[in-house]
Amino acid sequence: MIAELNTLIDIIETSLSADPAEAIEISSLAARLGTTEYHLRRMFSSLAGMPLSEYVRGRRMTIASAEVIAGEDLLSVAVRYGYGSTEAFGRAFRSVHGIGPSEARRNGGPLHSQQSIRFRLTIEGNTTMDTRIIDRPAFSLIGHSARVPLIHEGVNPHIRDFLETIPVDEHHRLKSLSESEPAGPLQVTDGVDPDYREGTELTYLHGVAVLATASASADLDVIDVPAGTCAIFTASGAYPAMLQETWAATAAEWLPSNPWRLRPGPSIVSVLERAEDFSTATTELWLPVERE
Repeated sequence: MIAELNTLIDIIETSLSADPAEAIEISSLAARLGTTEYHLRRMFSSLAGMPLSEYVRGRRMTIASAEVIAGEDLLSVAVRYGYGSTEAFGRAFRSVHGIGPSEARRNGGPLHSQQSIRFRLTIEGNTTMDTRIIDRPAFSLIGHSARVPLIHEGVNPHIRDFLETIPVDEHHRLKSLSESEPAGPLQVTDGVDPDYREGTELTYLHGVAVLATASASADLDVIDVPAGTCAIFTASGAYPAMLQETWAATAAEWLPSNPWRLRPGPSIVSVLERAEDFSTATTELWLPVERE
């Protein structure tokens, strides 16, 4: 995966001054590299710490800023970098540099440079991830869901507030409906932005797993999960920091070192044990994967 990401970087570099819609077609590039657009975008955002689209815009505006400072015609620069007007180019320029092209030309800056990224895999060899791979028949996730923004670190207050609206008796009812792995209650995220951009919306479901043939009552939301392979990561420690570190390690360590790639589908967290105040927990993180 590291080699594929560096190939992507090389293609981006040669395409910065071309039409964005034509120059960098991630889906066709991913197919050429033997992977998927979903996996490529998720791995890039996890390892680079930014969405692929943000990196491309940052690199494009970094290169374009040199031509702006040099006094080239702004419309010519805008067209060269794939924008149909100086206004559209100016908005993209300001989103990266914090100032417009005219001010940058007049004062010489300040400008924010996005350096070209190179990916390298460093194997420390002193961390073992407790992982198992299983093939699962189709099943369903039932429970109560809400649309919430993605937050990478710390407690997500939107999820916390949503969970507080669910009565205690309803938590017990859901747990009694659990009839399939992973064991409930479950924290489910679905419909996550492929670039994993902070603040983008996802579906969060608090519920349990049931057989695909089960029928849910009308007051419950349902996410159908097709048959496929799942990688399951077990971890214990401070919560939610330990779980978030496990998420990061799957991208930074496990996926680059193993012949698996992410596939679309819900990510599921099963809490096996926890402290009374939820300060510590043992969890299973279920990720949908497929062979490279």
